[in-house]
Amino acid sequence: MFRDGRGPTTAGILLVITAVAFEGMGVGTAMPDIMADVGTLETYAWPFVAFLASSVLATVLGGRWADARGPAGPLVTGVAAFGVGLVAAGTATALPQLLVGRALQGLGAGSLTVAVFVLVALAYPVQLRPAVFGWTATAWVLPSLLGPPAAAYVTETWSWHWVFLGIVPVALLALVMMSRVLRRLGSQRTDRGDGPRPGGRWLLVAAPLAAVGVAALSWAGERPGLAVLPVALVALAVLIPSVLQLVPAGTLLARRGVASTVLARGLLAGTFFAMNSFLPLMLNRLHDWSLTEAGAVLIVGSLGWSAASTWQGGHPLLPRHVLMRAAFGLIALGIALVIPVTLGWVSPWVAFVAQALAGFGMGLGMPAVSLLVMGHSAPGEVGFNTAAAQILDGLATALLIGVGGALTALLGLEAGLTALYAALVVIVLLGSFVAPRTALTSAPAHLGAPEIS
Repeated sequence: MFRDGRGPTTAGILLVITAVAFEGMGVGTAMPDIMADVGTLETYAWPFVAFLASSVLATVLGGRWADARGPAGPLVTGVAAFGVGLVAAGTATALPQLLVGRALQGLGAGSLTVAVFVLVALAYPVQLRPAVFGWTATAWVLPSLLGPPAAAYVTETWSWHWVFLGIVPVALLALVMMSRVLRRLGSQRTDRGDGPRPGGRWLLVAAPLAAVGVAALSWAGERPGLAVLPVALVALAVLIPSVLQLVPAGTLLARRGVASTVLARGLLAGTFFAMNSFLPLMLNRLHDWSLTEAGAVLIVGSLGWSAASTWQGGHPLLPRHVLMRAAFGLIALGIALVIPVTLGWVSPWVAFVAQALAGFGMGLGMPAVSLLVMGHSAPGEVGFNTAAAQILDGLATALLIGVGGALTALLGLEAGLTALYAALVVIVLLGSFVAPRTALTSAPAHLGAPEIS
């Protein structure tokens, strides 16, 4: 990855992903101080909703742009929007400016993330892509370990403003390092000419509607109660048909090929992150662990994710659908081990084993999904299909976390979490039957990469 002139490109990709990941991890830690200065408790969720809704829109449109005109435009525009958003949020003295900054960050992050995948498809030979995705997974995992404590230190030592402003130089450096390959690729098209485009003519309508639906559903989720039920129902009525336009046909039916691959991404991410979201709460409330001790369990999962991603990168000839099936098995075992911990039948230290297994599964499964999406995508579809996988990832995670919150509110913490984890095991086992349907039927020759020299 660092030879034959690819070094700056690889370093730039890793830097830009690290910048986006650090921003995501750090802002959550600093948000109590941020909103104490410029907002209120009632508006606490607004900066997150602004980012999420704009990122959905940019992911879809950025994928279409990258397919039609190559990755240079959406990548440069994405980094620029992300950087301007960081400056706007970092200099904010009132809530409206903070929200504008967060919306710009979402636009930038959504566009540049999907453009990076198209860049990998164009700039790296097939045999190097497993290693590339192994490194990019690590670029997401390390900020999850270092981002929260780093943001807390910066906020307490200087100011929350620097949580945003300190990332700007990293994003700009990443763009400089990728500039050579972006100039070389120029406006290289991956589009398939006059053939039908995925998403069709409804794409430009479905993308903003999905963004509005996500924003409304997120807003309603922050205000549980019957009063917001009409808002949630309207949001779902808008969101469901919009999402169906933004994913490959047959996704919800697990049709063979890219549809099953996109569905597998949603099942992997949704179940894993739903488990993680409630694990510290369970250890803290049911086993009297401190928040620091409970949070340490998540570090084990991140380390397992990073280790598995690195390992799979060194084995490019292994069939990716086989790795994905192994991933579902490991995650199912990890979640199953959490159930007796929740019920108090075994030592809470078993949660560390559960997290290690589930994290290792994610490290196998997520790079496999990325490679299979590329392999199944015809020319002009890499951006659309990558965007679809990312959108289903986020929506599945939000939906299952919402279900977990409803179950704990209805049944109590122990019974609610037991029901949630049991349901997640069932979902993951269903995913293991989807995995074989993601297998490639031929080598993805249409994604052959030019040499960078």
